[in-house]
Amino acid sequence: MIAGIGLLVGIVLGLIFQPQVPVGLQPYLPIAVVAALDAVCGGLRAHFDKIFSDKVFAVSFVSNVVIAAGIVFMGDKLGVGGQLSTGVIVVLGIRIFSNVAAIRRHIFHA
Repeated sequence: MIAGIGLLVGIVLGLIFQPQVPVGLQPYLPIAVVAALDAVCGGLRAHFDKIFSDKVFAVSFVSNVVIAAGIVFMGDKLGVGGQLSTGVIVVLGIRIFSNVAAIRRHIFHA
């Protein structure tokens, strides 16, 4: 319940204040959002599997974002940032879809 309220408050504050992302960090924002979404979907799946741990979720959330951004940063330094960004998005996208499929099976028993 607290996480849902926090999410709602964060969305409202973001819409009101419309923060500006520094130009140097803009390439990493979409990757960070997808990595965070992967952690959220994994946490929701763990909740339905009755194995949710707030510590595991917090570590997963932060580490997903840091690792994904680190991979893209390394790619930028090596001159292959676009390819590594695509790879990160594909891998995280597959994880998100598999977690959502498991959540769907829990909810609809199908």
